Amino acid sequence: MENLIKKNIIITGDCEDVLKYFPSDLVDLIVTSPPYFQQREYGFSGIGNERTEDEYLKNLYSVFSECIRVTKDTGTIVFNIGDKYLDGSLSLIPYKFAIGIKEKFNLKLINNITWTKLNPTPRQDKRKLVPSTEPFFVFAKSNDYYFDQDAFMEYLDLLKAKTRKNNGSSANIGTKYFELIKQSDLNDQEKSKAKKELEKVIKEVRAGNLDSFRMKIRNIHSQPFGGQEGGRKTQIKKNGFTIIRIYGKALKKDVIESPVESIKGNPHPAVYPVFIVQQIIKLLTKEGAVVLDPFNGSGTTCVAAKLLNRNYIGIEINSDYNKYANKRLQEIDKIRMETLFV
Repeated sequence: MENLIKKNIIITGDCEDVLKYFPSDLVDLIVTSPPYFQQREYGFSGIGNERTEDEYLKNLYSVFSECIRVTKDTGTIVFNIGDKYLDGSLSLIPYKFAIGIKEKFNLKLINNITWTKLNPTPRQDKRKLVPSTEPFFVFAKSNDYYFDQDAFMEYLDLLKAKTRKNNGSSANIGTKYFELIKQSDLNDQEKSKAKKELEKVIKEVRAGNLDSFRMKIRNIHSQPFGGQEGGRKTQIKKNGFTIIRIYGKALKKDVIESPVESIKGNPHPAVYPVFIVQQIIKLLTKEGAVVLDPFNGSGTTCVAAKLLNRNYIGIEINSDYNKYANKRLQEIDKIRMETLFV
């Protein structure tokens, strides 16, 4: 049945109607940003143009129900929703949506990734700070969801490794520990062994194999509490010292900093960055996976999927947006050159 649905295609139509023709368990990942509530003129009636929040959320839940059905048990669903001021107060619509999903469906909310905009739109209201964040809610159908933390924001690891190698060339690295060994009450045999191990770990740092290290010496540094045999406490007791190697991969946090994209000639009024969608796709899928965007807009999700060798399916009710999205996909090599991180 899955083979009856074409991949690498954008379908024109209302997503809730179109999704009903999809077989269950078809896609590995859904990444989408539905129209925000009464925020912009999208050129059609439907989701985003409801009179009340409750109507808006009810319609989103209806689409989300179909999204759950077409997603594999190992897959994930990511929704990006913006907030709105109503009568001078933030409505918290994104969080009402997330809470509603948790209450209505048997899903796991595994992360709330925060997009921090580096160039948010200035506002004239002098009694409010400029809104500069939006949430990407990551839902999973089971505990078996695919998750590649190393692939997410992987350029941070490369930068950290480069910094580590540059810092490792410092002639002063480890100098303080040699002096502490000399001042310690270790016996001659312990001091000799400590110096040899210190020289060894300094070479590891200079070669770029370690981020850094720490050394603890008996009666010089505070001693570790608890621990099992063979741990740091035992090493200090046996050898008079212990060395803690810090491998230092970048901490993968639930925050992505990125500017808002402004693409010349794009007819869609709201575009999330290719960069953010790329990071989400790398985190939650393997190459060859199927990525779906039921509110495809100008095609950013499809573009990001194609750049990363994933299959894509887009659904969009506005035919003008679809023409533009297909044009972007045809010019994918140009976009690849313009994209900083792939």
